Amino acid sequence: MDIQLQEVEYRYAAGTPFERLALKDVSFTIPEGRFVAIIGHTGSGKSTIIQHLNALLRPTKGKVVIGGRVVSADKKEKNLKEIRKKVGIVFQFPEHQLFEETVEKDIMYGPMNFGVSEEEARDRARGLIEKVGLPDSVLEKSPFDLSGGQMRRVAIAGVLAMEPDVLVLDEPTAGLDPRGRKEIMDMFYALHKEKGLSTVLVTHSMEDAAFYADDMVVMHKGSVCMQGTPRELFSRPEELASYGLSVPEVIRFQQKFEELSGMKLARPCLTIEELAEELSRLRDWGGGS
Repeated sequence: MDIQLQEVEYRYAAGTPFERLALKDVSFTIPEGRFVAIIGHTGSGKSTIIQHLNALLRPTKGKVVIGGRVVSADKKEKNLKEIRKKVGIVFQFPEHQLFEETVEKDIMYGPMNFGVSEEEARDRARGLIEKVGLPDSVLEKSPFDLSGGQMRRVAIAGVLAMEPDVLVLDEPTAGLDPRGRKEIMDMFYALHKEKGLSTVLVTHSMEDAAFYADDMVVMHKGSVCMQGTPRELFSRPEELASYGLSVPEVIRFQQKFEELSGMKLARPCLTIEELAEELSRLRDWGGGS
């Protein structure tokens, strides 16, 4: 399912003395089945965009097309519940949203709220618990008896249980150590591939954007300032720096190598593996000359 933002503007507290422009003329498309990273500093508009993707917010101007449904300022859209079923959002620190007495009931709550039978919701909970890297023995436990990382996985399972077509991730690795970050992101990427999801990642991590995303959208002061693939955008480090953003560490290493050696690699390397491959080619080429 595609999502299109067309000249979207959003003002908080519109028409009051506290009015604040959060988004201005934002246009981009999240194509079906793609992994799109949205990056930008705090206050750039990323979180406001997220809330437009499943109609939690309605544009002040412009429109958002969600799988054929149009959400705009001048049109009262009915049955928004269906949109929210199709677009699942994993908010930052999703474990704060847990409330049921058992893990199983917490995962079942969302699907049952959308009309799924108790039996089917239970089947989904049991099928998903291992998908998020937890043993099925936790299903009968209270979510509040789990570790913070386990609670986060339970909350993620609750979103996945609604079987969304689009998965939106708002800083999903916030507060996790490097190993936990990689495990969570690898899990999301595997689900993205396995289920053919459209996935939207809002992140401060240039490494995650480089490693997982097909496309990137860079936000600055409520507007889109850059769009393209990670390789395209990270090949423009000076432009990114003008918006207060850096490039992944591996690209910084590559830039330093090229500066000190006077040699240019064939492409911007997004991973350590790519860098090793390019350096090996350079070595082989040098050895044969």
